[in-house]
Amino acid sequence: MADSMSEMLRRDMECEGLLECFHGLKEIDKEVFRLLNDRDEPLTVDEIAEQIDRERSTAYRAVQRLLQAGFLQKEQVNYEQGGYYHVYRPRGAEEIAQEMQRTLNDWYAQMGQLIGEFSEKYADEPEPTAAES
Repeated sequence: MADSMSEMLRRDMECEGLLECFHGLKEIDKEVFRLLNDRDEPLTVDEIAEQIDRERSTAYRAVQRLLQAGFLQKEQVNYEQGGYYHVYRPRGAEEIAQEMQRTLNDWYAQMGQLIGEFSEKYADEPEPTAAES
């Protein structure tokens, strides 16, 4: 690991840094998320690709990462003559924030348990004598 946990925690984070820290999202993902947040209506992958001036496959991968991270919701729109297509809209910021808070709470609890186990394991061991070191 290039950065230690203490270095990561000391790093100055902007709000959008959360998208990277929690979910490893890329710049293109943030661009798609901002685009959808600025829109009143949901967009198709083709419309997203056109708006960000990228290939459809690039837009599709960004949408998939955002879906997996829980930032977008996918909706099916049916054609009257049969068939359908998908559109994407952002989930509510409060809903996303609550999920991130739950993730942080879980992480905090796990780290607390590991710190406790570390303390139990090493605090009770006798100090080595001069002959042993």
